[in-house]
Amino acid sequence: MFTLNCKGRLFHFHRPVIMGILNTTPDSFYEGSRFMGEEGILQQAEKMKSDGALIIDIGGQSTRPGSERISAGEEITRVIGAIESIHYNFPELIISIDTYHAVVARAAVEAGAGIVNDISGGMYDKAMIETVASLKVPFVCTHAPGEAGTMHQNPGYGNVTTEVFDFLVRQSGRCREAGINDVIIDPGIGFGKNIDQNFEIINNLEKFSIINRPLLLGVSRKGTIYRKLGITPEQAVNGTTVLNTVGLLKGAAILRVHDVKQAIEAIVLTESLKEAGGNGFNQGSSAM
Repeated sequence: MFTLNCKGRLFHFHRPVIMGILNTTPDSFYEGSRFMGEEGILQQAEKMKSDGALIIDIGGQSTRPGSERISAGEEITRVIGAIESIHYNFPELIISIDTYHAVVARAAVEAGAGIVNDISGGMYDKAMIETVASLKVPFVCTHAPGEAGTMHQNPGYGNVTTEVFDFLVRQSGRCREAGINDVIIDPGIGFGKNIDQNFEIINNLEKFSIINRPLLLGVSRKGTIYRKLGITPEQAVNGTTVLNTVGLLKGAAILRVHDVKQAIEAIVLTESLKEAGGNGFNQGSSAM
């Protein structure tokens, strides 16, 4: 399906894979993703690994609306211990660092991370793309308009799918030109987009296959789900599974999730549908 070269470790993936979310922040929108002490971090990493995650995405800066901006130095302090502990105890896992600061990306990779996941696609820190190229790790290029603190204010688009698509084509091309061999694209569900715009993008995910890069989908417990359903993030696991399933049928190669077991089940069932013929949907009728 796709390969990733993480600092000389070549991984071959023949079906979609799971990126488990582990935050070392006190203010991430979903409380169940927050882990501050080493014991809790290792327990959660072990659970996600046993449930089927191959990648653990560690973040030290919340990007939820209204979250506090912290310095790169504080972010490094929050994430490095977690990266080192997981890398030492679970060397088979791929660690991803969720950051838009180049200096944090470098420190994280030197501590054991193998992927850089930047919600801005290299737009917030102009040194990011060059830094990732020098580190020789895969890069998650995400669409998020504006600045980190203001992107959620009045998102306006002519055609949201077209604009996100064009950005990912342009920015992933910049990444390749700079020397990043493995670029993963992420349309940035929930980043500078309202609920209707998020659903429009999800409904058009198959169009992103033209870019010919692994597609990451991150909808886990987000406002698109819980606000639409009138529930809380803690109640949004079923809605997450529904949208993950749609994403898988439309070409998602990586699911970024809080709930690994449920996402693995979605992968198993959607892969079975594909193996049974087509993409699992039979819109015609047949005589019995």
